Amino acid sequence: MKRSAWRYLWKSVDIRRQLLFTLLFLTIYRLAANIPVPGINHEALAALGASSGASGQLFSLLDLLSGGTVSNFSILAMGVYPYITAQIIIQLLVPIIPALERKLKEDSRYGRVLMEKWTIFLTIPMAALSAIGQINIFNSMTSMPILDNFGWSGDNLLPTAAILITMMGGTMFGVWLGQLISEYGIRNQGLSLIIFAGIVASIPSNFGSLLVDEQNRWLVLVIVAILALVIFAIVFVQQGRRNIPVIFPGRRVGNRMSMPVKSNLPLMVNMAGMIPLIFAQSLLTFPALVANFFINNKVEWVANFAQGVQDVFGAQSPWYGLLYFLFVVGFTFFYTDVLFTQQNYGDNLKKSGAQIPGVIRGAPTQKYLTKVQRRITFPGALFLGAVAVLPYIFGALLPLSAKSAGLFLVSSAGLLIVVGVVRDTFNIIETELKMHGYDEKLVKS
Repeated sequence: MKRSAWRYLWKSVDIRRQLLFTLLFLTIYRLAANIPVPGINHEALAALGASSGASGQLFSLLDLLSGGTVSNFSILAMGVYPYITAQIIIQLLVPIIPALERKLKEDSRYGRVLMEKWTIFLTIPMAALSAIGQINIFNSMTSMPILDNFGWSGDNLLPTAAILITMMGGTMFGVWLGQLISEYGIRNQGLSLIIFAGIVASIPSNFGSLLVDEQNRWLVLVIVAILALVIFAIVFVQQGRRNIPVIFPGRRVGNRMSMPVKSNLPLMVNMAGMIPLIFAQSLLTFPALVANFFINNKVEWVANFAQGVQDVFGAQSPWYGLLYFLFVVGFTFFYTDVLFTQQNYGDNLKKSGAQIPGVIRGAPTQKYLTKVQRRITFPGALFLGAVAVLPYIFGALLPLSAKSAGLFLVSSAGLLIVVGVVRDTFNIIETELKMHGYDEKLVKS
């Protein structure tokens, strides 16, 4: 009888140690997520969460994605998103900075270390800007400030510095735990599991809140049905590949020459993953964040212009969903092109002597593959855009209150992260089991 290698999951000492370390670090992260920022006004936060307007919906959605860290405004309220934003910026700067691109080509290992170093450096100012933006946005949503001592004048200067340092320290602590998970726990899944843990942590209580209200109980069935369909679509698209036939030259074995080997080069439909969603959100938030500093300007036209920018780019704007869709689609093409150019399949295939039938080696191969990749990226980009605006579509169609809208689990990056992390984690564990010799075997029942 054929038995799965997963039955040996707990018997492998190394894999068991990795799982225990992962659970330990995730537990530490969830405990730290309950430590509030000093000086927080819990009454203002509670009033914002109970709001029935668009601000309450945005607050509930951010709280869902952060795993409840926004509702008590903990030191991990920003999560590890500033690090991810810094990572994206560094990746986009590689083609622009010749020295960094040259280092990556000459010594890819040293180039990755250099990129990681600069990513950490860039995370610090990104975390500071994110903290200021998050506090200012929440302050603009409620009549009471969420932090009474936050400001840049008089006696507020020292408390403001302490608040920002605390929030920046929380982000760096989360990044450090993610790196520990990648090193001692499940390999290369640290940050993904940190974000995953934040998203799924509040799911049980959120469903419980819907079940308590008898009027919303039927919504649970609707939400579960929608989630099942969206998850199926995400898995189907994420697994999508276009296999390009490749012929590798035969090798000489003694006096004989082996036959050429036929293989395939798989090109992913969605090569960019969830990155376009995160970066599109950052780009949309930035104009509203900058405009927030000029709303109370004494010059009338400056204040009116700032208010107009907030009306267009604010999360409460009716244009936000359309802009979000366009940004996601556009950035998916841009980021995929950057990643595909960095991988340089044309030169790599030429060095190994491989060739695509009917295509000249080198630059023509890279041009052909780029054309194919852009063509298959088009449906992937449209799919990402559709997933991004799904909360707004169903929020308008379903009779959801502000609280229920925040609990509506169809979130842009949320589902992609949850499904992607679960799939990747299972694949990594299965690979580890096979490497340790726990492959599927035929055994007598």
